[in-house]
Amino acid sequence: MCQKIINGIAIFSGVVSLTVVGTAGYVYVQKDAIIESVKQKVVGNAIGGLAGGALKSLPVPGLAPKGSPLPVPGLPFGG
Repeated sequence: MCQKIINGIAIFSGVVSLTVVGTAGYVYVQKDAIIESVKQKVVGNAIGGLAGGALKSLPVPGLAPKGSPLPVPGLPFGG
């Protein structure tokens, strides 16, 4: 009975070890592709955030909502 438990633990340990080694090997082999993918996502999000924020911060004459508390250039008293 005790031998079966020990064998089960040994098999489980072997599976976990192979999984860790396999994952580390995959990451090592694919590291350049992973790094490039992360770079593209970071740059895309940064550019998208900057462009979106810059466009939202620019006042556009004629597009201010009625009763806007801040005046927009080209509109008297914010619309």
